Amino acid sequence: MARRIAIVEDDAGIRANYSDALTRHGYEVSAYSNRKDAEAAFSTRLPDLAIIDIGLGAEVDGGFELCRRLRSLSASMPIVFLTARDSDFDVVSGLRLGADDYLTKDVSLPHLLARIAALFRRMDALSAVPLAEDALERGALTLDLKRMIARWRDVPVELTVTEFWIVHSLARNPGHVKSREQLMRDASMVVDEGTITSHIKRIRRKLAAIDEQFNAIESVYGMGYRWRGASGAEH
Repeated sequence: MARRIAIVEDDAGIRANYSDALTRHGYEVSAYSNRKDAEAAFSTRLPDLAIIDIGLGAEVDGGFELCRRLRSLSASMPIVFLTARDSDFDVVSGLRLGADDYLTKDVSLPHLLARIAALFRRMDALSAVPLAEDALERGALTLDLKRMIARWRDVPVELTVTEFWIVHSLARNPGHVKSREQLMRDASMVVDEGTITSHIKRIRRKLAAIDEQFNAIESVYGMGYRWRGASGAEH
């Protein structure tokens, strides 16, 4: 069955170009020109992946609002911002809202397709985890890899697919430093270092909302990050 991708883009020409290209590559595409139409469709049926522009018609930040709405409907569905806006503020804002990737419209079509394929590979990998790795427990952390559910002290943590893979990469080998490059590889991402940093901050914020003493993810200056292990997780 073809993967379903939704494109929310107010420029008719760009919308048609991306729709045609994705359709040619075997995806089932639904395209929307504004947030209202997209939200109405998503309330009935969610796509497998959403590609969103930030500015949608008169709504300068309509894409941000749509991302927030999508995240309330699904914690794990991949969301990609594809926009002309390239400021650090916009990139960080998009990732803080739960987007899995942030691309600018000068990205080549092959690159866009590769990023989409990487997100789907991560989803597939989670559903094909060997039985011995169905669950991962590290102190207060429990990861259910089959259902992509994370818990901290038995409280569910709503992580995006990107965040889930980053936590899994760190927690799988407590005490081992993971460079940003290794985290990108483990999460099938091709992004800059600042993007990884934003994801880490968002993960920490989600866990700290459950446990204000959370400190299991340690920054190692000049090297990357590591999971402190049982001692750090249990504080």
